[in-house]
Amino acid sequence: MTVVLIRLTMVTDDVKKFVAIVNQYPYDIDLRSGRYVVDAKSLLGIFSIDLSKPITMTIYSDNCGDLLEEIEPYIIREDSAEA
Repeated sequence: MTVVLIRLTMVTDDVKKFVAIVNQYPYDIDLRSGRYVVDAKSLLGIFSIDLSKPITMTIYSDNCGDLLEEIEPYIIREDSAEA
């Protein structure tokens, strides 16, 4: 299991692009915002959570470097998480 923090904007094209990327991979992926958990491959699910805060992304695979590389623009690095 791999866990990263991501940030998505309310811009529809941004979320659509993210969903298109994660749908290319066979991994189960959840997004957690507060106490809510949604499927990262669900456009409606993503729009039902609070996108104004960082989101915890859980990828149920340890070998997902290819996906992490592709979603790099969305990942919040530890050193910039407080900014």
